[in-house]
Amino acid sequence: MSDHVVLHVKGRVLVGPDDVRDELWAVDGRITYDRPRAEALTVEGWALPGLVDAHCHVGLDHHGAVDETTSEKQALTDRDAGTLLIRDAGSPSDTRWIDDREDLPKIIRAGRHIARTRRYIRNYAHEIEPGDLVAYVAQEARRGDGWVKLVGDWIDRDAGDLTACWPRGEVAAAIAEAHRLGARVTAHCFAEVALRDLVEAGIDCIEHATGLTEDTIPLFAERGVAIVPTLVNIATFPDLAAGAEAKFPDWSAHMRRLYERRYDTVRAAYDAGIPVFVGTDAGGSLAHGLVAAEVAELVKAGIPPLQALSATAWGARQWLGRPVLEEGAPADLVVYDTDPRADVRALAAPRRVILNGRVVG
Repeated sequence: MSDHVVLHVKGRVLVGPDDVRDELWAVDGRITYDRPRAEALTVEGWALPGLVDAHCHVGLDHHGAVDETTSEKQALTDRDAGTLLIRDAGSPSDTRWIDDREDLPKIIRAGRHIARTRRYIRNYAHEIEPGDLVAYVAQEARRGDGWVKLVGDWIDRDAGDLTACWPRGEVAAAIAEAHRLGARVTAHCFAEVALRDLVEAGIDCIEHATGLTEDTIPLFAERGVAIVPTLVNIATFPDLAAGAEAKFPDWSAHMRRLYERRYDTVRAAYDAGIPVFVGTDAGGSLAHGLVAAEVAELVKAGIPPLQALSATAWGARQWLGRPVLEEGAPADLVVYDTDPRADVRALAAPRRVILNGRVVG
């Protein structure tokens, strides 16, 4: 990691989609547009705010919680891909130690997943019954950084398909409690069945949202409920379906249908005015460092490139209440050789990664 106190970034600084400046400086880890007198290390190229992965799991793999060494490797992989702000959408690990590391991405935690008993991946979640939902949401609201994560649907082995996990009344009371405590609530949802109840109960965001239809898209748009599609994760649905075909044929067929219409679903949501943000779902079965691939997937779905870029940059940071490249903000930015607005594939090859005013990659 560079020891330079003053950094000079010059070329094209993308302060906003249409706000392009020639240069900025990082002094003591903060951005300034006033030239300092001190000698500076110069970095040239196209600069963006540090990218956002709004659905990522640090401290988690497909078995459950991981040790600090593994968590560090996960965070470093994301950082080196340009992801400098993570909304951690559920983890059983305590990763607060990362907050003391100036060379690792900043994390906004949603606490630990809250799931129905035996209705989620083993070792991931608090597994509870509806009568305990309000209490657990309050607990995770206090532990997190302004977010709580529910598991809204999952396979019901008796039904052989995806079903909703929570009764309407209990989930409404739990969301109201989270809001009272100043936290927003999001939920994992693959299917159609739970969406209306969750949105009408006041939820703030839905993860994956593959079950959106022409019936629920207007409701999401009216309520301003965001989605994080995680298309790089949805790409795994055919393999999941094939593996469960013999035991759960209805679930497998349902997962294939959700996969086949995934791009149409995301484009319809965007066209309706639903806020769409970038998330990879890294840390369960998916590798870290996939933020560029997810942006490319949003473009493939039909979201205009500039809006797909905003979904991991300016717009995503505004949604999460974090600064971009304004005066006095933390100097967290990524520098590229070419204009990522012209071709989002540029995100796959950061030239320099700058975190807290220091070159770290």
